[in-house]
This record gives sequence, structure tokens and C-alpha cells, in this order.
Amino acid sequence: MTKAIKTRILLALTAVCAALPGGADAAYRGDADTGFQHLDFVENERRQERANRLTAEQEQLLTDAQAMEKYLRQPLAQDAPSPIAFEGDDLTYDERTGEFTAKGHVDILQLAARRFQGDYVEGNTVSGAVSVPDRAHMLQMTEGQTRVTLDGYHINYNYKTHTGTMEAADGKVGGYYMTGKRFEFYPDKIVIYDGTQTRCSAKNPDYHLSADVAELYPGDRLVLTNVKFWIKNKVIFTKKHYEVDVGNPMQRNFPTAGYDSDDGFWLEQGFTYDVAPRVTAGATLYVTTNKGWRSHYDLGWANADISARLTYGIFDDGDDGSIKKEPALLLGYGHRMGRLPVTYQLYSEYGRWYAGGVHSNHWKYGVSFTHDTIRFHDYRLELGTGYSVTRESYDGSRVQGFNASAFLTKPFGERFAAYIGGIYTKSTKQNSLFDFDQEDYSKVVQAGMSYRIDEHNRIGVGTKYAVEPRRWTDVDYYWFHDLHCSQIILRYRSEQDSWKVKWEFTPW
Repeated sequence: MTKAIKTRILLALTAVCAALPGGADAAYRGDADTGFQHLDFVENERRQERANRLTAEQEQLLTDAQAMEKYLRQPLAQDAPSPIAFEGDDLTYDERTGEFTAKGHVDILQLAARRFQGDYVEGNTVSGAVSVPDRAHMLQMTEGQTRVTLDGYHINYNYKTHTGTMEAADGKVGGYYMTGKRFEFYPDKIVIYDGTQTRCSAKNPDYHLSADVAELYPGDRLVLTNVKFWIKNKVIFTKKHYEVDVGNPMQRNFPTAGYDSDDGFWLEQGFTYDVAPRVTAGATLYVTTNKGWRSHYDLGWANADISARLTYGIFDDGDDGSIKKEPALLLGYGHRMGRLPVTYQLYSEYGRWYAGGVHSNHWKYGVSFTHDTIRFHDYRLELGTGYSVTRESYDGSRVQGFNASAFLTKPFGERFAAYIGGIYTKSTKQNSLFDFDQEDYSKVVQAGMSYRIDEHNRIGVGTKYAVEPRRWTDVDYYWFHDLHCSQIILRYRSEQDSWKVKWEFTPW
């Protein structure tokens, strides 16, 4: 059978794309002491919306797949292969052997919202083999699976075994923009040789990773061998082996820079290394123009709900406080309370602390309870409580008691969001040996708002009010400005008359 101009053939074939479950976008985490971090969801939801925004061809694919359903004579069986429509300027098909060829603007559309395009395609419906000797385009929008958009050459694929190859390809797989000299498709993974990956959508990305071999396990992890980390055209460091949690891709692989009224200009870079199974070594290098090096180092172990971490170095909090641990051991165990929407955590930290000329053996232990976010009518209620004991060898002090917090947040349309909440704690700067990571007073109220001016700019304000002695302790102002694949965050603390400017890459 041969027909000129546009001809359609419905065939029961499986898709050319490997099935990939969907993944979450990068999570943003703010640093503040006025509760402003409770509006982090504004940034996260915006990034998710931007990452999930459909392109014109993706919208067209979904439309065409819906229209294709009208040609089905009967409902498709649950375990039946998804039908495919072939369209091209010149089609040939041998019903006896299953051999087919398609020439001239070939379009292969699968009901499961997958598309395959090229100028020449040949294959066999019996064996499931498909071959494209020249350039081809691959698009997947299957429900419950990661979106795939790839352009490449020399495709050989088997619809029945879900295996194949693609040469010199580039495009987007899930949340990653990827290139590779060779893509290999398997039922459980995709392997890319001599390729790159980034979350920056620019034609010439601000940052990317390159690897000799990259193995993408859908919904699980991305494993890279002989990895180079690039900023523009400059390699900043390398790793023999590197793994990315696809479900939680917020690994800060690239440096953060900025200016602080206290520290001056600063630069921060984190590193992590897998020492052994479940054992990770890390370093956060932090250098400032006013105070020099202020880095810290970690050796951690985790297994299921149990964790342990040995740490050494200087740590900063969100209130311009700092402490030097020389060293400290942190232990933790967290678990959900049966079927209840509550997670509890047992924790303990024991170590040598130093600040302000004071050395002390610091020991803090306790238990905390956190309720899952309660949602109602666009409101979000976050509840937490706990009990802790803090002991210091320097002065023999002991501070113990309950703590609790409750915060209510709500978005008002697409631009405006606000929060209000309160904190009660027995441990404060008033009765603790060290100020690090402590509230000013026992009872405080925090409130703030965020307003999006446009696609690239957002402003906000965070406040903190002490019930006793009845005064505002903090009023902080924020400005978030998006560049292409990075972000500038400005924070002005009016009560302290101090500035902080931070520049960081924002994967999207």
C-alpha cells in the first residue's frame, strides 16, 4: 500500500520513549529569624509552575492525543498496547510481513501522548523495530511519567523490548536539560555517554555538569562518572562519582556569593563525598573579607530513621550569631506516630562550644513533635511542640522546659501571601550561655508578607514582636530578583541597620 500526501495508519505499538515517573522541582530554603521562611512555598510553587509550564508543542501533543481517541472503534483494553497513528507524505506498509516505511515529514503519534518525528522512518510492526537513519524528534507527555523532549540522529528502537539507541541527542528529560553523544534506552534506565546536564534553560547555560557516563534511574537517582562542575566555560571542581536524588534535586553544587554588613564580601561553597555505604563526609567552605575563613566540616551516618553526625568548625544562624564547635556529635531518631499526621524526633547534641571568649561542654537533648501541614480554604497551619534540656559545663547552668510554635499562612491570589504566628520557648538569649540559634525572648509573635511585582521581582517584609518587653525586635525587608538561572536576594534589617546581599544559582 502506497499513498502520496498525508496518509494515516493506526497501529498497536508501544512508545519510543522510556517511561519516567515525574519528579519535584528544586526546593528553595530561606534563612531568617522573623518567620519569613514560612513563605518559602511562594518561591517553591513559582518554580514548580515555571518548570511545569507547557510549551506550544506539548499543548499540541495533548490536543492531538485527545482527538485520536475519536478514531477508536471500541474502548482500549487495560493491558493492550497504546495505538499509534503514522502520518507522512509517502507511506508503505506490508500487512503480511509488518514491514513499513514512511517518508517526508513523518509524524508518529501514540494515544498515550507520545510523538516521534523525522523525514524517513522504517521498521517492522511484528518485531517492533524502528530505525531512523537521519535526524529525529521525540516528545513524551504521558500522564504520570516524566516529560521527555529530545532531538537526535541515528535512532534504533524496539517498541516491544523498550530498548534502543540515539546518537548526538539533546533536549530535556524531566527537569534536566541534557546532551549526549549517545543515549541508550532500557526498561529501567537511560544511559548517556559523554554528555552534560543542567537545570539552566539558556542556550549557553550559566552552569552545568559534564560526565563520561550518566545513568538516569526514573524517579530514583542520576548517577554520574568522572564529573566536572562548570560555571560558564570554567571547571570549578571534579568528582570521580556523583549521585543526584531525582526526587530532591536541591543539591547546592555551585558557589554562593554576597555581601554582609558584618562579614563584608563573602563566598560559600559546599562539598559532599560518599565515604562508605550510608557514610558521607562534607565541607562548607566560607570565606569573608572581614573575618577570613569561617568554614565547617561534617562526617555523617544515616540508616532509615537514625542519624549521627560529627561536626567541627564555625556555624552561623539567621540572626547574625555564630558558634565554633570543636567538635560536636549530633544524634537523631525520627519517625511518624503510627497513622497519625505527626512526626516525632529524639535528638541530642554534645560537644565543645566556643564563642565570645567562652569554652563550654554543651549538651542539649530533647524531643519534638511536628504536625503535617493542615490545609483549609487555602490557609496553611503549621504546628510544633517539644521539650528540651540544655546543660553547660562553663557555669553549670541548666535550662529546660517546653516549647511550642504555631504559624498560619495564606496566599491571596497569585501575587500576595502573608503569614502570622507565635513561638514560646524556655531557652532564650536571656537565660542561655550562648546566643547562637536562640530567640531574643520567651514569647514572640512573627508576621510578614510577600508581594510579586512581576515575573522577575518579589518584595517582602518580616517582623518579630516580643510580648515581653512589648517591643519590635526585628523588622526585615526583602527583595528577590531573578536573573536567567540565578537569583539575587537582598535583606535589610532595619532594627540593626544591616544589609545582606546574596547571589546564588537557582535550578529551574
